[in-house]
Amino acid sequence: MNLSAIREEGQTQINQLLDEMGGWPVTMGAKWTPTISVESLIGRIRSELNMGILIELWIGPDDKNSSNNIIQVDQMQLGLPSRDYFLNGTREQRAYQMYMTELSVLFNASFDFAFQEFQDVLAFETALANVSIPEADRQDTSAIYRKDSIAFLQQEIPDFNWTQYFQTFVHTELGPDELIVSYAFPYLKDMAAIIKQTPPRVVQNYVVWRVLMEFTAYLVDKFQDTKIEFRQVLMGVTSERHRWHQCVEWTNKKLGMALGALFIRDNFDPTAKETAQEMIGNIRDAFIELLEETHWMDEETRKVAKEKALFMNERIGYPDFLTKPHDLNKEYLNLRVSRVEFVKNILEMGRWKAEQNFQKLRKPVEKDKWSTEPAVVNAFYDPNKNDIVFPAGILQPLFYSQHFPKSLNYGGIGVVIGHEITHGFDDKGRQFDSEGNLKEWWNNETIGAFREQQTACIIDQYSAYRIDSHRINGRMTQGENIADSGGLKQAYRAFKKWERRHGVEPLLPGLEWMTQDQYFFLNYAQIWCGSMRPEDLLSKIRSAVHAPAPIRVLGPLSNSNDFAKAYSCPAGSPMNPKRKCSVW
Repeated sequence: MNLSAIREEGQTQINQLLDEMGGWPVTMGAKWTPTISVESLIGRIRSELNMGILIELWIGPDDKNSSNNIIQVDQMQLGLPSRDYFLNGTREQRAYQMYMTELSVLFNASFDFAFQEFQDVLAFETALANVSIPEADRQDTSAIYRKDSIAFLQQEIPDFNWTQYFQTFVHTELGPDELIVSYAFPYLKDMAAIIKQTPPRVVQNYVVWRVLMEFTAYLVDKFQDTKIEFRQVLMGVTSERHRWHQCVEWTNKKLGMALGALFIRDNFDPTAKETAQEMIGNIRDAFIELLEETHWMDEETRKVAKEKALFMNERIGYPDFLTKPHDLNKEYLNLRVSRVEFVKNILEMGRWKAEQNFQKLRKPVEKDKWSTEPAVVNAFYDPNKNDIVFPAGILQPLFYSQHFPKSLNYGGIGVVIGHEITHGFDDKGRQFDSEGNLKEWWNNETIGAFREQQTACIIDQYSAYRIDSHRINGRMTQGENIADSGGLKQAYRAFKKWERRHGVEPLLPGLEWMTQDQYFFLNYAQIWCGSMRPEDLLSKIRSAVHAPAPIRVLGPLSNSNDFAKAYSCPAGSPMNPKRKCSVW
């Protein structure tokens, strides 16, 4: 929040960073010459700034042996939210190029010269976008997973020095037999060829641009002003959020466990953990009951699915070490934080995060370790651990309150619990066994029924939805859509069982004309209530694996016989169609 200090030190820190990366050609004119290979450059950026450029690189659980950590690579995140913008979005590309140009002018580039330079950079990134694999084609993890030695990777993709790249990140000797998991092999091959055919200054301009795009976001004044038009075109917003709001978000992202310890100390209701535990048990029981009623699944697969559901670990609220200052301090032992140099702290945080990741190499996976920040309004399923995670941040209204009737709690956090359980059995999660290993445990007949009947119905249903003339991508969002419908069905069934055991609760004051069943579905709709600008909506439709919020309400509810009955929807009406889709 000390803006004057940030003005004083910010650009100095960034200029030093530019020198360490070998300079930004667009600011140096024709005199620039490469001093570092692209492999070393992007390896160092991953090692020192914790950023993936051209290639995503990390060390994490091997999908086929989830107890072991392994080096993994994937295609990169592009500078625009989706590859579609590079292939179809002329207006967005123009704003993107203008953002690059205006930012470079702040580093003493000539506007006209920079605009032309970034025309080549945009063409380079468009070529990368063109060979990247669409998200909708990446749902089948077993189909895109590859495990190869560095020697084989080098043999198959000789245009890129893989040993040099990996060693720059891991700081240790890697033999030719070191195994690497990749999830986008065709992209990696094409990327290497594109780099070889592209002048080094274009590649350098691009790599440095991507670093500055990330780090100038933390600066103020003119650095914020350069992206106003870009943000307006891409998201429809004309100003940045308040600085304090950004700082809270950054602190939670960078120091989530430390901030989470303060959050749970001052704001978390401990009874929420016990209630969530009970609800998880009830909703898991409902899922197992629905398994028994699943007509398209064979008995052997059903039995193993039940075992996987029972084997799921639940993590609720926060890890215990957050209440023990000595243990919490251990999380930050190697992190150096300055009280006065904000930008330096951001750079240091990247180095520390990358070091934490590197330390996992050749060590077993800590399956009991909780890695999710507590102060987030979200929930997660981890296929490698078969974990469902409900951080403290989501155990609050509108999702949950100890003062709500059970109908609202089951329609809120209950559906979220069912959603995460269902992720273990959606198009991706079903490929992992109860131990978190990528393994085919379904027989071919059941796989066929899952894909050709149950999932195909969901894909077709959501592909028919439009918002503001934009069609939803039913293939890309299928996993989340399956989880939404499954979670709704399980939570409602668990709620009705609770009601049969404990009786119907009193109606809410002023809403006595509604029923508890209607409360349940109303709160489900309410948790997705919100608004989006048209530009942001288009961005989410093109890039997000979740359908937009209105569709997350309409889709699952129109698949629910229970909803149709609660609200007396006429048969054949939009919210009670004759053909309903159901996977779980």
